[in-house]
Amino acid sequence: MIKRLLVLSLFFAFALPVLAQTTDADWWRHAVIYEIYPRSFGDSNGDGLGDLNGITEHLDYLKELGVDGIWISPCFPSPQVDFGYDVSDYTAIAPEYGTMADFDRLMAEAKKRNIRVLLDFVVNHSSDKHPWFIESASSRTNPKADWYVWKDGIGADKKQVPTNWISLFGHSAWEWDSKRNQFYYHMFAKEQPDLNWRNPEVQKAMYGAMRFWMDKGVSGFRLDAVDTLFEDPNLHDDPILPGKKNAYGDQDVEHKYTQDLPETHDVYRAMRHVTNQYPGGVLVGEVYFDTAAQMATIYGKNNDEINLPMATQLGFTNKRDVSEIRRKLDDLMTLPATQTALMVFDNHDNARSWDRYGNGLNDAQRAQFAKVVAATLLTPRGSALMYYGQEIGMKTTTPTRREEVKDPIGRTGWPKEKGRDGERTPMQWSNAKDAGFSSSDHPWLPVPPTFKQVNVAAEDKDPNSVLNFYRAMLKLRRENPVFRDGDYKGVNENNSNVLAFTRTSPQGTVLVVLNYSDKAQTADYSQSGKEARTLLSTFSKSDGAQKLNALTVPAFGVFIGQVQ
Repeated sequence: MIKRLLVLSLFFAFALPVLAQTTDADWWRHAVIYEIYPRSFGDSNGDGLGDLNGITEHLDYLKELGVDGIWISPCFPSPQVDFGYDVSDYTAIAPEYGTMADFDRLMAEAKKRNIRVLLDFVVNHSSDKHPWFIESASSRTNPKADWYVWKDGIGADKKQVPTNWISLFGHSAWEWDSKRNQFYYHMFAKEQPDLNWRNPEVQKAMYGAMRFWMDKGVSGFRLDAVDTLFEDPNLHDDPILPGKKNAYGDQDVEHKYTQDLPETHDVYRAMRHVTNQYPGGVLVGEVYFDTAAQMATIYGKNNDEINLPMATQLGFTNKRDVSEIRRKLDDLMTLPATQTALMVFDNHDNARSWDRYGNGLNDAQRAQFAKVVAATLLTPRGSALMYYGQEIGMKTTTPTRREEVKDPIGRTGWPKEKGRDGERTPMQWSNAKDAGFSSSDHPWLPVPPTFKQVNVAAEDKDPNSVLNFYRAMLKLRRENPVFRDGDYKGVNENNSNVLAFTRTSPQGTVLVVLNYSDKAQTADYSQSGKEARTLLSTFSKSDGAQKLNALTVPAFGVFIGQVQ
């Protein structure tokens, strides 16, 4: 790796004692977890698809970046209707991604680098090609007849849907099956029938799959769509939202009887019981809550349910409204120390954050704003989730024609819903062919033209790049104990352009100032102290101290300083 000197704007003013990377059972409480979409990270065999060996080849990069763990999106056998989120075997590796031996090698190499591995566990549904569903659909009397959610139709012909429930992928959530002369329920695509979690045999099988992977050394699971496990057994219609239609043209409904039912908590506790049998075992919940109070319910009354709910309310306001972002962050920081939030700005289901927040910004401004996102993600209390390419400022590259769309929701919802291909394009490693992702002439998704400038190799050489800011930010977070255990306090909370707060521990106080606006902002932060020695900044002079009574932060600037 080319030796770098982070001069000009990225530097540390003084050395702090290096803390050993967390290896205890609570490693996840301060962790930075890096999501890898395996089809798009690294192609080791030139077939146009990323694979497990492609991940292994880049573990040194991830180690140097400074992450504590990786979450691998589904790598199990699948017809790939929803690119792995339609699982046909929960205890095997998809051949397009490699072999079980490749997985074992990945685990061994990650362990050498002290990088934990989490797998994406698709708990709500399987593929309709899973042997369980094939057997379940064969008759009403087979041994697995009740492994999925089957209901009789209504109406004179018994072929009208039982309820008005709407799939999150568009249209009715019920699909007619002529063999059983019944409907089966699917919260997502029709090829993704919902498992019947009221059946103890289903629960036993899924907990067994969890143990299979944890016996292989994984540290836990990101639980996909975990709040959709149960539906109302009395088949009440969901309330209609008058005058509202979704992107697929359906009458919109409130998912009152199909999401977040009380029974889910029993499953959370049972899953936590499984992971607790393994040191450092962790459950990450894919949930979307508006408030910390709502999110608190998923930890469990005795903190015996989900370890790390995804705090999407902070990173998905989708507008540069500092007052709203501050309100969300202040609210999250009210969670007690025993309840850790996983901060999220980017993932495989949403356009990249600087595209969602960066309307009207040019490329240079977006690159600067990417550093504001990094600091907002990594300086508050809690754990943090990064998404591949986030650290180099990869752009969302949405298809321009329906014929180009691979994502099923894009094909169904076009043109209002263009799908999620844009945030899943191949990782941009270099300015070589196909961004160094693959030697294939046809990667599974096209590499966007921005790869010539936005890539790891180019940003590695630029001390002011997004990549080197992330490296410095992760290093600071790892080495300064205030970011692990320090108290949070908002500063200048009436400022509508700048988000500022302090983190305070016995080792001292650090001030974080983040300018969300496209103009320089000057404000008084002297209530925190007279001056602050720069720890990390996008503008400060090397080893300089900043007076806090009138600190000027340039457009999309970041200042992090040790208060004197």
